[in-house]
Amino acid sequence: PPRAGHDAGLALYGHRRLLDRAHEAPAARTAGEVEETAGLCPGGRCVPHSADVSRPGEVGQLVDRCLAEFGRLDVLVNNAGVAPWSKAAEMSDDEFARVMAVNVHAVFYTCRRAWPALLESRGTIINISSLAAHDPFPGLAVYGATKAWVNTFSRALAEEGRPHGVKVFALGPGAVETVMLRTGLPDFPPEKTMDPDHVAGVVEWLLDDRCRFATGQTIYIRR
Repeated sequence: PPRAGHDAGLALYGHRRLLDRAHEAPAARTAGEVEETAGLCPGGRCVPHSADVSRPGEVGQLVDRCLAEFGRLDVLVNNAGVAPWSKAAEMSDDEFARVMAVNVHAVFYTCRRAWPALLESRGTIINISSLAAHDPFPGLAVYGATKAWVNTFSRALAEEGRPHGVKVFALGPGAVETVMLRTGLPDFPPEKTMDPDHVAGVVEWLLDDRCRFATGQTIYIRR
């Protein structure tokens, strides 16, 4: 996951042996932000890629590039997300379509496209959910519902992957100090937020083989 303050979209890791030597392919729609994230990747090779993961064709190009660069795919982290602050009755059709496209469709597209490679590597998928799936703020009804979908989809996908050694988790953080949070809640108390590094640390923890028996679970974290 990105260590920067923005919400970059997707991270693909190949040839994972030691985390500090992992090869990574971070992706986001905005080239400048994905380049910034690439500069924060520790060790290994980092191949930034500009893509809109709500479009299946661009997801295919991203996974194909990762496999061409690294030869395999070990970990998929779905971190793309949008959260327009709007009461459900006041949300426009365009806003609703965008939330569904990024928070739901993109997770499905990336998991579907990466699945054959992850079967070969007995890899791991970590879908970033949100505490809003369990306890949504007013104005985040649609966002929270999409993250509840992520939790259910991750649990079901974990059952499909279990016989093949593929692990799937949903990780639901509370408030994280990002641009997305500050855009919606500029006055949210900073003492109640987590740094993106804290979330990244839990992602890395879930890659430990000792977590394999927790596959399918949603892990909630908050400050």
